[in-house]
Amino acid sequence: MLNYSTYLHSKSTQWVTFVHGAGGSSSIWYKQLRDFKAQFNVLILDLRGHGNSKPKLKDTFNSKYTFDSITNDILEVVNYLNIKSSHFVGISLGTILIKNLAKKHPGRVDSMILGGAVMKLNFRSQILMKLGVVFKSVVPYMYLYRFFAFIIMPRKNHKASRLLFVNEAKKLYQKEFIRWFKLTSEINPLLRFFREKDIKIPTLYVMGSEDHLFLPSIKSIVKTHITSTLFIIEKSGHVVNIEQPAVFNATTISFINSK
Repeated sequence: MLNYSTYLHSKSTQWVTFVHGAGGSSSIWYKQLRDFKAQFNVLILDLRGHGNSKPKLKDTFNSKYTFDSITNDILEVVNYLNIKSSHFVGISLGTILIKNLAKKHPGRVDSMILGGAVMKLNFRSQILMKLGVVFKSVVPYMYLYRFFAFIIMPRKNHKASRLLFVNEAKKLYQKEFIRWFKLTSEINPLLRFFREKDIKIPTLYVMGSEDHLFLPSIKSIVKTHITSTLFIIEKSGHVVNIEQPAVFNATTISFINSK
């Protein structure tokens, strides 16, 4: 089972589950914990191979890495804790896993808050993925990860986010990085489904105004998905929860309390 931590509230019956992105860990939510646990029950977890969900636990995880199997890892923890339903907060690739969980088990998802959401790979993103596929086995993964992090978060004010994710990624193994990178082979059909199908669960996209790779597609999605809204944080890049935590926390907590 995935490594997880819970923070129980003395009165609230609502749960908020945080899902980090590829290369991160549950530690990226350190700027959210205080505000959220003051109002809700909170669950944070480390995806397989990340943080304290170590890949050396060979019998714990299915050897095949797919979006469905990784989504089931999350559901296993939620079931183990007898959480009937939860609000889910995700960042970057974590938003894809939350969307996939909502698609398969909509009754378990009260709402979705998707920060730095990845719902379409533009031409530049596609080129990056193809370069990664070509070089993933011959180039040390940290060189690739630093390169990707710079392309996604290029500006000076993105530096703190970039460094945090690079430092977290250092805890991965090359083999683990390759396993996760292979997920890109199934990402396009999944993202196409999410763009075309409105799951009809209350959804808040929280995007940085400088998230040049992913913001345009989210603007298009909210025009047709009637249960989705978009909040853009100015002067912020991809990892909005780290770059602008006060705005992120206030906006997302207000959204949950409105449901």
